[in-house]
Amino acid sequence: MVNLNVNQSTVNQGTGIDVTSVVDQIIYAEQAPERIWQQQQLVLAAQAASLNALSSGINALKDKVLALTDLSGAFSAQTVTSSQPGLVTASAQSGTPTGVHSLLIDHLATVSSYYTDPVASSSTTLAHGTFKLAVGQASNDITIDSSNDTLDKLAAYINSNHYGVQASVLSDAGGARLALVSNTSGLPGDLNVTTNNSGLVFHKAVAGVNAGFTLDGVPLSSTTNTVTSALPGVTLNLLGAAPATPVTLTVAHDTTRITQAINDFVSAYNSVIGSINSQFKASDQTSAGPLAGNSSLRSLQNSLLSDVSYAVTGNNGLVNLASLGIDMQNDGTLVVDSTKLNSALSSQFTDVQSFFQAVNVGGFGDHFSSDLNALTSPTSGLLSLNLAENTSNQKVLTNQISDFEDRLVFRRQFLINQYSQVDAMLRQYPLLIQQITSQLGTTSSK
Repeated sequence: MVNLNVNQSTVNQGTGIDVTSVVDQIIYAEQAPERIWQQQQLVLAAQAASLNALSSGINALKDKVLALTDLSGAFSAQTVTSSQPGLVTASAQSGTPTGVHSLLIDHLATVSSYYTDPVASSSTTLAHGTFKLAVGQASNDITIDSSNDTLDKLAAYINSNHYGVQASVLSDAGGARLALVSNTSGLPGDLNVTTNNSGLVFHKAVAGVNAGFTLDGVPLSSTTNTVTSALPGVTLNLLGAAPATPVTLTVAHDTTRITQAINDFVSAYNSVIGSINSQFKASDQTSAGPLAGNSSLRSLQNSLLSDVSYAVTGNNGLVNLASLGIDMQNDGTLVVDSTKLNSALSSQFTDVQSFFQAVNVGGFGDHFSSDLNALTSPTSGLLSLNLAENTSNQKVLTNQISDFEDRLVFRRQFLINQYSQVDAMLRQYPLLIQQITSQLGTTSSK
């Protein structure tokens, strides 16, 4: 009901009506359908947000399944354990064969260096002359003349000519010395200074020698203490020499990384299932989610529950997640029994790997990946279709509201014009009464 805000007092005073207020009341009443559409928009927006969150969660789950099924992923990771980590550490590339190796380190590779007797300071003028600097099999004549006859200038000259050494000036209470350190370790970088008539007195501090070690009874050497060629796929980092101390190197599957990959998979799966479960909660404390009435959500839930319950045949007893120590709880989420999982990885590693990675024979990973690929398909995936429908419905409502708003603009103007006329009439009402009264008075006096 529209309140015209008119009474006898306002009529007598000729104040008219509040046109804006009257029109606003009418327009508000006529906007009832629009308010329903706007509420529907809010519902659709909430549903879209939930669908997008679920889509992100399933894509994350897909990545975690891939980490388990990837032939070059977690199950191919290897680790190397050293019985003497103070003497040697090691790492292994993916796919390196497992095994146990024995290592004896006779001596480490060294970096050759030279130094000179001290002079007064780094800027002291040096005697002119030459010396021959040999780095491994290469040698160069270095001339000291007016352009480089201080230690500072000589070091800069040597470095700028890239002779295979790093030259620097070291100073202490005794004066300044030229130091030369080879850029190459081992015998190929061994330094020698010969044919010296420069006035500088050189001393060999360290000879460049190769590392010497015995691996599985075979004597080997390396120009560096980082050895990559001795054991295929394994990098050895030689840290100390101990000819009488055998080191045991054990190349094994990196079960820590595999366990983490499995836990990451379980966490991603539980996140998706938890999101789905939250949509169906309905109690005095919690209301159902925006997707509670979406039948596709039930299909998604059933599909995921079926996927994690999937079982293979044979495989020496490791036929499903439960046999690995990954159990389903009442709400559909998974929990990992670390002790049981570690036992399976230790005693049946190949079977665990086969369970996740067997292809074209109904393996768990292959089956789960296929379902996830179908669910996440941008053209036919269940969530993609729901999102497309949601977007379409939102667009229809947006256009409907926009058209309705356009019509209301004209409707408002029509009402303003109409009630403005009423307002004008009411404002003129006292004058009309006065005129009629005057005319009646004139008539009665005749």
